[in-house]
Amino acid sequence: MSTHIAALKLTSFYCQLRNRRQATQGILYRFTGGQWRAVLVWLFATCVPWAWADENPPPAVWDLSHLYKNENEWRQARLRIEDSVSQLETCRGQLATAAHQLADCLQRSSDTYRALGRLYAYSFLAKDIDLNNSATLERHGLADDLFARYTEATSFFEPEILAIGQSTLQRWLSENSALDNFDFKIKNLLRRAPHVLPAREEQILAAAQSPLRLANDAYTVLTNADIPWPEIVLSTGQKAKLTPAAYTQYRGAPVRADREAVFDQFFGTYSQFQQTLATTLAGHIRAQAFAARMRGYPSSLHQALAVDNIPEQVYRTLVSSVNRNLPTLHRYLKLRARKLDLTKPRYYDVYPAISENRTTYTLEASRNLLSEALQPMGERYRNLFDQASRKPWIHAYPAEGKRSGAYQFSAAYDVHPYMLLNHNDDFESLTTYAHEWGHALHSLLANDAQPFEKSEYPTFIAEIASIAHELLLYKYLAANATSDEERLYFLFEELQGLRGTFFRQTQFAEFELAAYEVIDKGGALSAEKLNTLYSDILKRYYGHDEGVTHIDEAYTVEWAYIPHFYRNFYVYQYATSISAAYHLVEKILADDNHAREQYLDLLRAGGSDYPYEVLKKAGVDLASETVYASVVKRCNALMDEIENILDSADAPSMAQTPR
Repeated sequence: MSTHIAALKLTSFYCQLRNRRQATQGILYRFTGGQWRAVLVWLFATCVPWAWADENPPPAVWDLSHLYKNENEWRQARLRIEDSVSQLETCRGQLATAAHQLADCLQRSSDTYRALGRLYAYSFLAKDIDLNNSATLERHGLADDLFARYTEATSFFEPEILAIGQSTLQRWLSENSALDNFDFKIKNLLRRAPHVLPAREEQILAAAQSPLRLANDAYTVLTNADIPWPEIVLSTGQKAKLTPAAYTQYRGAPVRADREAVFDQFFGTYSQFQQTLATTLAGHIRAQAFAARMRGYPSSLHQALAVDNIPEQVYRTLVSSVNRNLPTLHRYLKLRARKLDLTKPRYYDVYPAISENRTTYTLEASRNLLSEALQPMGERYRNLFDQASRKPWIHAYPAEGKRSGAYQFSAAYDVHPYMLLNHNDDFESLTTYAHEWGHALHSLLANDAQPFEKSEYPTFIAEIASIAHELLLYKYLAANATSDEERLYFLFEELQGLRGTFFRQTQFAEFELAAYEVIDKGGALSAEKLNTLYSDILKRYYGHDEGVTHIDEAYTVEWAYIPHFYRNFYVYQYATSISAAYHLVEKILADDNHAREQYLDLLRAGGSDYPYEVLKKAGVDLASETVYASVVKRCNALMDEIENILDSADAPSMAQTPR
């Protein structure tokens, strides 16, 4: 079994930190005079699904009793799992005796891990809705420690299995059906054989996992609980406490002076703690570099990619392809500046919407919109969403002490996925809702098609379903826009998503690799060093030297704001995933039933094969520049459409033309 918390299917820690205050429920329009009549006619004429209220709105609070009825039942389960973990010791020295003995021990380990996933899910979810609750933090600490004990208790499995020998293992696999659920695990283990250590050394590394995660834990507590975030007064007179969650709300403020103040105060606060934050990030990177050295990998990148057998060419090709296509990003930034009427754009001008979207997207409205957008995926897929979205699986709205951001968590294989949101009834909440449901449906399909041992899909394909949902939503909204201005809004939003996921995540990936390479080469990371690394990359991506977007040095501490850097070469997979998603969805929208089944097979594959190979079976090779070129082509097609609308609006009408 996997030896990292990520193995518990914390798929898509989509921490763009979207936590905002809860908006008013219901559909809200601010019209004056006779405008309400036109709106009423429009609603009846187009039957827009988000304008109607359901009699049975979706639940907004999850029900953790699906996992355990109460805390006492959780404690009893923990005791049973502790005993199961202890009993795994009886397998030591027995794995090579016979095929049935190997199968029995692997099944016992799998059953323990399966139960542990459910235990961990309960403590993790309860903790995240109140990070100030010491009881839930303590309970999660117990689950975390038990996970570490399980990892340590099973550390002898891999060395003993490898000692059996490849030929014997292959014979046992062909002769004993009890090993069928573990065939890919054994195949993958044989691939990684050169980096598996002797049993005692594996035990030491396993025991070290908990202390090696302390830098990550310290960062989470520091940024979510301990840093005294500043409060500012906006031009409207509203007071705003700039937590990481609130920053994502106010960085797109329509008044430029407000945006500048938000950036100055928010990143100024990070600057006050930058040495501590540099220490936590360096600590995390050093922990990964230590593990890479101990296992004989040439670099931390090699170790990270080896987990799922991803060719290094994928990472390198992504970064080089995006760098070659930075003029496309610059074109988009110039187009935004044109629409926003900015002569000297600055970094804080990247986030405001190009126009105001006054629609309120309640949880119910978000559900209905996504249901309509999913029609191209076929009736079965859409019905799965319609049924699941009526279940109490979501903790929807912001609350004091609740973790910021959004994610779906599917560690409880025998129950169902859970989803944490910070839904603010705005457009970004709508897209986040669509994104996380992509993960949830992926989990449901994989769990239904695969046994537990092969259900856990790797991160490399985890973001494809979520981004596909966003793309389908954008296309649906743009196709149903009732005016050029509304259509412009959705076109710009799709482009903004491409900027944030394709370009920005690659920017993060390039910075992350640069930071790791400093440590891998024996160097050190200070706040000044990290600021310089980040500044050079950020300025190149946003065309600072070309006058496209001015980057203030004070904002180059932004690296300290990105929690994904504690997830060890995670971010590049957003960019590869959006590339794969665009390629696959375009084929599906061409009414290609074969492409649809290929896509669903990808989701149903779970962890039954290497993710790079699973994608190749679906017709996507992410080591090739072709896939990335298709994303750039889509960006330019969207901008062509935008420019046509803007040019038409700017052209004088016949009535205005002087004779």
